[in-house]
Amino acid sequence: MPFAKNNNYRIYYESQGSGPAIVLLHSFLCDGEMWSPQINALSGHYRVINVDLRGHGQSGVADAPLDIYDLVADVVAVMDQEGVQNAIWGGLSIGGMIALRAAITVPDRVSHLILLDTHAGTETRFKIAKYKTLVLLAKLLGIRPMLNIVAKLMFGQHTLREQPELVTHWKNKFASMSLVSIQHVVNALCARDSLKKHLAGISQPAVVIVGEEDISLPPPCSIALAKRLADARLTIVEHAGHLSTLEQPEAVNQAILDFLSTQLPAATRASRPEN
Repeated sequence: MPFAKNNNYRIYYESQGSGPAIVLLHSFLCDGEMWSPQINALSGHYRVINVDLRGHGQSGVADAPLDIYDLVADVVAVMDQEGVQNAIWGGLSIGGMIALRAAITVPDRVSHLILLDTHAGTETRFKIAKYKTLVLLAKLLGIRPMLNIVAKLMFGQHTLREQPELVTHWKNKFASMSLVSIQHVVNALCARDSLKKHLAGISQPAVVIVGEEDISLPPPCSIALAKRLADARLTIVEHAGHLSTLEQPEAVNQAILDFLSTQLPAATRASRPEN
């Protein structure tokens, strides 16, 4: 299994397909499986590098304080190991926050941005108090009593009602993450800096995608983000909450492929199988 190393942390990733590289960065509490519905759609045209963020999935425990810029460095370490100088960065929620910071701090490593259900601002005081209270309760009672609350933050009402098996599967995965990692990543999310004054200077073309039922980072966050970026298009996905890639994969895939086909048409054509 492939791992890259950054500051003594082993970062797990998988690489599939060929063509221009796309790095995929999942949401908090998830892992690379979150992108399963997108892998087949993208790997026929692109080299997809699917990363488990520090503290998630097979990357192991985040056992020390961190910030989102540390996670940028982890992804760059993966790219270096794979010999990839420049890639499309796609991220959902914290994954999008990582991608935006990469576009600002290491712009030569970022060619395009795919930003899903994410935010360029700081966290509100109310949400900081709410999330830290949930972490404290999870430490006292275990994470499972918190899962119904977490599920409502992650999934839209349509998904909660119509796809209970999907919700149950991911609740079990949320419960598998170590509380130490949860605490450190929550602290990083709560302490994140605002990027708003930097957004107009990001020259990479972007697509901003958000679920219409996302209550964690509602559509106004993405609408404002798309308006502030120099070159961005916006797609609002019906019947999707925060984890839009899982809830409405076909709509998300279409939005991503439509964007990439206008940006890299030659690569897309070259990767299509002949009839």
